[in-house]
Amino acid sequence: MTLHALSIDDERHNLLLIEAMAEEIGLAVTSAGIPGEAVAAFNSGDFDLVFVDYMMPVMNGIQVIEEIRKTRQDVPIIMITAVSDDNDLKLRAIKAGATEFLNKPLNIAEFKARVTNLMDLRSAQLLLRDRARLLKSEVLLATEKIRAREHETLTVLGRAAEFKDEETGAHVSRVAHYSRLLARGVGESAESQEIIFNAAPLHDIGKIGIADAILMKSSSLTEGEETDMRRHPEIGYMMLKDAESPYLKAGALISLSHHEKFDGTGYPHGLKGEEIHLYGRIVALADVFDALCSKRPYKEPWPLEKILRYMESQREKQFDPVLLDHFMRHKEEFMDIFNSIQDSW
Repeated sequence: MTLHALSIDDERHNLLLIEAMAEEIGLAVTSAGIPGEAVAAFNSGDFDLVFVDYMMPVMNGIQVIEEIRKTRQDVPIIMITAVSDDNDLKLRAIKAGATEFLNKPLNIAEFKARVTNLMDLRSAQLLLRDRARLLKSEVLLATEKIRAREHETLTVLGRAAEFKDEETGAHVSRVAHYSRLLARGVGESAESQEIIFNAAPLHDIGKIGIADAILMKSSSLTEGEETDMRRHPEIGYMMLKDAESPYLKAGALISLSHHEKFDGTGYPHGLKGEEIHLYGRIVALADVFDALCSKRPYKEPWPLEKILRYMESQREKQFDPVLLDHFMRHKEEFMDIFNSIQDSW
């Protein structure tokens, strides 16, 4: 690895001398004679070491060091001075951020020894930085694979309930995508968007606890059957509420609240407005929209115009008006999701 240094001095012969000595130890050098331009060159370049003379017009070496340290703390800086016995100067330079000192006239043996040590230090820094970057990249890749597997597992769990009432695997996947789109639209954080995306497929997990005869009945349910059906939000909540996974915990909230209605007429607890968890309000809208778009044993898909009229009619009744407004503004994106995710089995 070839290291690259910036040499700053208003005297050309000093710059040439440093270039020559640096070449002998394999250090590439860019020279600069005007301190202000040198600082700009440093900030726009990728330098591993800096040589800076103390006595220069307009901006002295300590001022140059202070400017460099505003943007970079890691690069070694060697101050070169003709005042070898001025301890106050050296103290001020150290406080400004100088790493090492060389005295004029430069001694080639001392130059090689001190600069080689700093080159070794810089090489070690770069090696650690690159390893840290590689490790971070590997961790991010592994984390993404884990997230993908967890989402796949949660989707499969969601599909387990859908198999029982003849809804489809694509339904739970679309509801997840709609829900993330709605969460993004109302300003939820990236983390919250990811949670609802992974948890939304579990909204009907409680249907596992409902008798097949009720779930698959093509005619209207009796009062008793309707009462049994309305147990599925709490069944799902009880299944998931004690899990440690944030996705499963969110799934519990979604299961419990996605049949609540904004005006308080929903079930199981008749919650109203913002008493209903945001995730439940989001999934409620996403679930209804997808159901109206989809073919079921008991219904044909509705035309989009009819769906939009119905959903608008449910403003502040079934649906949160803020979420509904976002849905209406971006209905094409929701239809794109519906059209792009269809069952293949």
